[in-house]
Amino acid sequence: MFEQAFRNIDDVLRKEAGCTTELDYTEQTSWLLFLKYLDALEQERHTVARMEGKPYKFILDKRYRWESWAAPKDKAGKLDHNTARSGDDLIEFVNDDLFPYLRGFRQKASGPNTIEYKIGEIFAEIKNRITSGYTLREIIDQLDGLRFGSQAEKHELSDLYESRIRKMGNAGRNGGEYYTPRPLIRAMIKVIDPKIGERVYDGACGSAGFLCEAFEYLNAKAAKTKDKKILQEQTFFGKEKKSLAYVIGIMNMILHGIEAPHILHTNTLAENLGDIQAKDQVDVILANPPFGGKGEREEIQQNFPIRTGETAYLFLQHFIKMLKPGGRAAVVIKNTFLSNTDNASIKLREELLTSCNLHTVLDCPSGTFQGAGVKTVVLFFEKGTKTRKIWYYQLDPGRSLGKINPLNDADIAEFVELQRAFAESPKSWGINAASIDPEVFDLSMRNPSERAAPRNRGARDILDEVNALDVESAKVLETIRGLL
Repeated sequence: MFEQAFRNIDDVLRKEAGCTTELDYTEQTSWLLFLKYLDALEQERHTVARMEGKPYKFILDKRYRWESWAAPKDKAGKLDHNTARSGDDLIEFVNDDLFPYLRGFRQKASGPNTIEYKIGEIFAEIKNRITSGYTLREIIDQLDGLRFGSQAEKHELSDLYESRIRKMGNAGRNGGEYYTPRPLIRAMIKVIDPKIGERVYDGACGSAGFLCEAFEYLNAKAAKTKDKKILQEQTFFGKEKKSLAYVIGIMNMILHGIEAPHILHTNTLAENLGDIQAKDQVDVILANPPFGGKGEREEIQQNFPIRTGETAYLFLQHFIKMLKPGGRAAVVIKNTFLSNTDNASIKLREELLTSCNLHTVLDCPSGTFQGAGVKTVVLFFEKGTKTRKIWYYQLDPGRSLGKINPLNDADIAEFVELQRAFAESPKSWGINAASIDPEVFDLSMRNPSERAAPRNRGARDILDEVNALDVESAKVLETIRGLL
């Protein structure tokens, strides 16, 4: 039901001049899907209140509810073509009446952690790019047939929305920054094992994939009403700088069942590390911060003791500071962090090893991140005790990863299993921190099994490396052009 509707909507949007990429398709489907879902949520709450003999106050005034402007019905329950807007009338209502009304919720809301405020935030950041009222009517008619009554329907919807975000991530135009492979996220969460009552944070949350998956993980363990309330109100926190990612993140969390997401639209790195207090610190951090690009401005770098233009290095300092003593983190970063010889890299590795227990490093193969031509590792660490031993795991699914063959849960199951006991295998090994050179703190992946029996590099390995170098070169050229 949902999948076919989304395909039909994409077919309609391909004919729309204002929408040209998967990012546009996702953005435009999102705000309409959100209003349809909000209407279903309101109707469900109204029904429950009526059964309990209680009054219910709708969030939206009647004129702006889905049933009034988008899909008014006749007595037979079918679309009332006499009152349903279409063509220019529909576009005029959406642009000049509906959107200004919804944006005004930021001023009306009782506080930032309410669904009313999030409605205002979403429609302050997003624009209607659909220029034809007839196109908009076709899309509305597709969405109006969707139902979100059962948990199975809601689960299917959230899964398909994740699929749209993945497509958006593969579409370019920085979309890849918004999407981290969900099997990798789930493995990171299993290793960190967050508990109900702990605060989970992502300071570069993008489409909120880490927070949504952490919610799914904890919600499965929440048997009591009290636990579910804690998950809704006191557990998940995020920050995001980019407008589209921020809006998609909020809607993704709402569609996963978190009604008023604690996501702030802000530049996390603009916050001075010295201003972070104990009350701000969290128990768990799960993140894949942006890396590379043109670097952060000098005034941003001044907020950090280790100054660098590499965005991910600034985020790593932020994450270390944001953890409570005993707090746990899993952070994705470029694998060059392990061995770079510049001063910032060396100092940051020293800081990580001395202020935290870096207990696990997961090496991800090329192709893990579709559309990103760089290799990455995941750092797992606990704040408060220095590193004594590091366990490395070299992920090797036995095939080339990419759009056709993405990473799956089975690929990473062995890592999760072996990590519990830090077990050694042909793909995993441990090193003592005492053996790390105190001059450069080099943490490079050096698999002792491979040194004993060198593996011949296949054509696929060489091509992956060439492609990664090509992408890196393109980024460097882009940066140079921007400076000229």
